[in-house]
Amino acid sequence: MTSHPKVARADHDILDVIRQRWSPRAFDSARDVSRADLLRLFEAARWAPSSSNEQPWRFVVAHRRSAPAAFDALRESLTGRNPVWAGAAPLLVLVTVSLTTEQPGATNELAWYDTGQAVGFLTLQATALGLSVRQMEGFDRERARAAAAVPAPFEPGVMMAVGYAGDPQTLAHDRHRDAERAPRSRRAVHEFVFDGTWGRALAVD
Repeated sequence: MTSHPKVARADHDILDVIRQRWSPRAFDSARDVSRADLLRLFEAARWAPSSSNEQPWRFVVAHRRSAPAAFDALRESLTGRNPVWAGAAPLLVLVTVSLTTEQPGATNELAWYDTGQAVGFLTLQATALGLSVRQMEGFDRERARAAAAVPAPFEPGVMMAVGYAGDPQTLAHDRHRDAERAPRSRRAVHEFVFDGTWGRALAVD
C-alpha cells in the first residue's frame, strides 16, 4: 500500500502535498515514526504565523512503543469509536491552546485560529514525509488534561493520530472501511469564494 492512497482530483493546479493529504483511520501498526521525522513535524509547526508571534500552541506527544502508559492514557480519553482504530497509530498527539497572551495576559482572540495554522503546517509536513495525520474532536478534554498534566491557561483542543496509512481492511467497522476507500470530495471553489460581495460567485473560467 502506498503512503498516500487517496490523491485528490483538484479542479485547479495546486501543490502535490495538498493533493496527497488525507486523514485515514487505518494506520500501519508495524511502522514507527522516526525521531528525525517527528522533529520535522514540530519544526514545521514552529514556523506557522501567529498574532504578535504569541505561538499559543503546545503539543503533548505519546509514543505507543516507548511510552505505552502515556499513549494508553490519551487513547482512553478518546470517545465514540476513536479508541478502537487509534490504538494502531504509533503516535497520539494532544494539541493544546493558550487563550491568554503572555504579555500582558489579555484574552487572545486569535489563539484557536493560530493553532489551527500550526497544525496545518505540521500536517502538510507530515504528508511530505509520507506520513498521515487524523485529527479528532471526539475526546474527553478533562480526562486528556489530567492524563497529560496540562496546566492552565492551556486548553485541550484536538487529538491527532500520526503514522503511516494502513490497510482499510484492518478497521473493525464497515462504515469506516467504506469511508477509507471512498473518493475524496470538496465543495467547488465557486461555492465558497465570492467576488466583491456575498453570494456573487467568483468566476472560475
